[in-house]
Amino acid sequence: MSITETAIASAEAHSAHNYHPLPVVVASAEGAWMTDVEGRRYLDLLAGYSALNFGHGNRRLIDAAKAQLERVTLTSRAFHHDRFAEFCTRLAELCSMEMVLPMNTGAEAVETAVKTARKWGYRVKGVPDGMAKIIVASDNFHGRTTTIISFSTDPEARADYGPYTPGFEIVPYGDLTALREAMTENTVAVLLEPIQGEAGVLVPPAGYLPGVRELTRERNVLFIADEIQSGLGRTGKTFALEHEGVVPDMYLLGKALGGGVVPVSAVVSSAEILGVFRPGEHGSTFGGNPLACAVALEVIAMLRTGEYQERAAELGDHLHRELGLLTGGGAVEAVRGRGLWAGVDIAPALGTGREISERLMEERVLVKDTHGSTIRIAPPLVISKEDLDWGLDRLRTVLSA
Repeated sequence: MSITETAIASAEAHSAHNYHPLPVVVASAEGAWMTDVEGRRYLDLLAGYSALNFGHGNRRLIDAAKAQLERVTLTSRAFHHDRFAEFCTRLAELCSMEMVLPMNTGAEAVETAVKTARKWGYRVKGVPDGMAKIIVASDNFHGRTTTIISFSTDPEARADYGPYTPGFEIVPYGDLTALREAMTENTVAVLLEPIQGEAGVLVPPAGYLPGVRELTRERNVLFIADEIQSGLGRTGKTFALEHEGVVPDMYLLGKALGGGVVPVSAVVSSAEILGVFRPGEHGSTFGGNPLACAVALEVIAMLRTGEYQERAAELGDHLHRELGLLTGGGAVEAVRGRGLWAGVDIAPALGTGREISERLMEERVLVKDTHGSTIRIAPPLVISKEDLDWGLDRLRTVLSA
């Protein structure tokens, strides 16, 4: 067997089969390129589901991590450390908010938001104990904990994990009327992705997100924006909601916040909302650790220049123009997205999304499928126009084969 086949066989034998990776074994990476164990180079058009917005091995992030590794990596929240205050301050400033609650993974941020909204509902809004309701959208993807999959409509994510956590109401994504009708005096929050990534990079109808903001404000309900994939430059703005001129009550951040170096997530909100917590009521041993704060501080500094947002906007316009040219010819049925983020619906007659991804892998381009014949394209924001065009040429080759 080849080195690749041996590595994959060993992984299959000794790891749970909770993922179905493409049959490539990456050994090193830099910028927008990855190299496998056999020395073959691949263009990365997935960027770790937006965790690698700043590319593989970004020197600023690696240097920040190395410097912190020499000092202190973990104190737990039993003690203060000298990077924590600056991290919280700078992230709050980036979000134009007041307070930060750091965690590690995106799912932890979502769980924290659920707890925050419920506690706020009971302590501030006055909802009767145990009656709080949170409204979510169908086809959402917020993580895979037992509580989060309780409000998923994806059978693969949800099946066989019951009993499910109550307290959630699911309405169609993009439907303001359904949202309004679902609201009651016990509704404490509306939790939405400004763009639904896992569902196929679905952009809601114009006016929907401003309508959600207006409705939640009228009804004294929190608007929680899950910007874990869409935030931090991906769409050409710091946050996807900025395209609609909307500011939520709470941002959920993750993925790119750790620069693809360490897991970092955060809930960012007002002092009134996050002020509902008291010591001992919520926490994480690794949340806000010194290494995470050091890397995230560098991410925040990079975003404050606006360089990466501008790059995502310009290259994103180019990406969508080129992908748009593929529609109408029978190979591509639809293209959606914003910035350097696109969902491409391939005509089923050409193959499933998985099959198209495998054919692209043979052309040395890495993407990933979702929901049937849809592939997602989300390169690192540092990708060059030349490399992006090379990858798009490979896509044309696969679609015309």
